[in-house]
Amino acid sequence: MSFLLAFFLAIGLAFCTLGGIALYRFPDVYTRLHGTTKCTTFGSMFISIAAILWGFWRFVQTGEGRFLVLMVHVIIAFIALLVTNATGAHAIARAAHRSGVFPRQAIIDVLQKDQKSQEKGGGSQ
Repeated sequence: MSFLLAFFLAIGLAFCTLGGIALYRFPDVYTRLHGTTKCTTFGSMFISIAAILWGFWRFVQTGEGRFLVLMVHVIIAFIALLVTNATGAHAIARAAHRSGVFPRQAIIDVLQKDQKSQEKGGGSQ
């Protein structure tokens, strides 16, 4: 069991490290957001799986209910992280676009086209 826990923790740590590298290496706010959001979500997922497995393992060994409570808390925290991580990244990207920070190498900017059509009185679909 300890090998499995170490495996999930190592994968989670690797994804979180890649998220940090993405924040440093990518050229603009949109690619940085993409890299860090995806990597930290997956990293947190694997770390949460390790925490749930550890809690289950300790519950089976000792029979103490506090490890079940730990598992439930980790599951609730992970669900909250899934929702807020994606929503926060979307809000930051939209705010960056509205403030005039455009993608560095974008070929098509659909959001800019939608904003122009709304300014002219047309709606977006």
